[in-house]
Amino acid sequence: MIIKPLTTSSPAGAKKLAALQDRFQSSDSSCRQVVTDIIQDIRQRGDEALVEYTRKFDAPDFTIDQLKVTGPEIEQAFDLVDHDLNATLDLAIKRIQTFHEHEKEESWTITGDHGIITGRLVNPVDSAGLYVPGGQGGQTPLVSSVLMNGIPAGIAGVKKRVMVTPANNEGKVNPALLVAASKIGIDEIYKVGSAWAIAALAYGTASIPKVDVIVGPGNQFVAEAKQQVSGRVRIDMVAGPSEVLIIADQTATPAYAAADMLAQAEHDPQALAILVTTSQEIAAQVSKELEAQLPKLSREAIARKALAEKGVILIANSIDEAIEIANQLAAEHLELMIDKAFDWVKKIRHAGAIFVGNNVPESTGDYLAGPNHVLPTMGTARFSSALGVETFVKKSSLISYPREALLADSEHIQRLANLEGLTGHARSAAIRTDDCK
Repeated sequence: MIIKPLTTSSPAGAKKLAALQDRFQSSDSSCRQVVTDIIQDIRQRGDEALVEYTRKFDAPDFTIDQLKVTGPEIEQAFDLVDHDLNATLDLAIKRIQTFHEHEKEESWTITGDHGIITGRLVNPVDSAGLYVPGGQGGQTPLVSSVLMNGIPAGIAGVKKRVMVTPANNEGKVNPALLVAASKIGIDEIYKVGSAWAIAALAYGTASIPKVDVIVGPGNQFVAEAKQQVSGRVRIDMVAGPSEVLIIADQTATPAYAAADMLAQAEHDPQALAILVTTSQEIAAQVSKELEAQLPKLSREAIARKALAEKGVILIANSIDEAIEIANQLAAEHLELMIDKAFDWVKKIRHAGAIFVGNNVPESTGDYLAGPNHVLPTMGTARFSSALGVETFVKKSSLISYPREALLADSEHIQRLANLEGLTGHARSAAIRTDDCK
């Protein structure tokens, strides 16, 4: 049995729950100094350093002339991507676009006493950097990352969207990535990856423009680089290992639950797959299904390690208890494989994305349903949200006072300013109302 079921009321179950609640971890400190040095090198030597790192780690014969993807390369990519994939990309783009259009915010103003006008102006950032991982040297192109990051930025109105992705050993980019980017209007693409790509986006080089926001997943070097440049630019989040929490009752289909646990486990040996069920029979059957389905995965070894070291099956006393566990853990993906699942949604307070019912694998959210798959992990769904249009906008307060309004408010402003010992603040109001001595 790859995962031994535990009851939530047992000492072992309570210990496991406590560990899950405390699962937040900072980025891998082992690469911190290496990343710091890379960022400094890019700041000092720019494109020269970018080419050196790319030659060392990705494409041995890489030259500066290959850095930016050209128009002919994009045109050729369309010839290399088959009709079926094109159709799938079009459908995914339509779904993601439709969903994120609803996230747009409008500027607003209100008029108060004495003609005071206040409000909020919503504007996009000028530029965004979209990091797309290489995907095993370009063999498994992460086109979903292109769409999930690039489409919301476009809807927000970002004028300059800059995509970076590692070159393969021949100095090329998988054509599927180029087609996906082109279909959503991104044509500024550079063949750089890892921490040096993040540094280039944050500080700029002669070839790569600096940006205001950096988004996209990556390895520990990418995550550490994003954390180090955060503050100079906005980043989407520092993500931890992928995770799913499945709540299942006796109506759940064990094969489905096991398949969804495996879908998370195949990401990474650190991935977290959790089942909380009210049925001992379901717990036992899911455990058997995991063993039966594991050999069918191309990434069996990774998934097996993740399940053996991180996987959890808990038996709860009730759905209410299971829901409360879900709220405590605030998982990235939460699946409700329970009877009348929609009736329980209103009780969910903390989750990155909620999948309702037996027929909704988490992969629908990863690729095609429409909502964003960039989600908070490690319990941060308690206070964080999915990446969306709001990631690429900022909001400015608007304040306008006619003289009559300032005359009415001046005494109050001065009173509060003087209380705080800020006489200059008080004077700035008084001087406009002939109250200044």
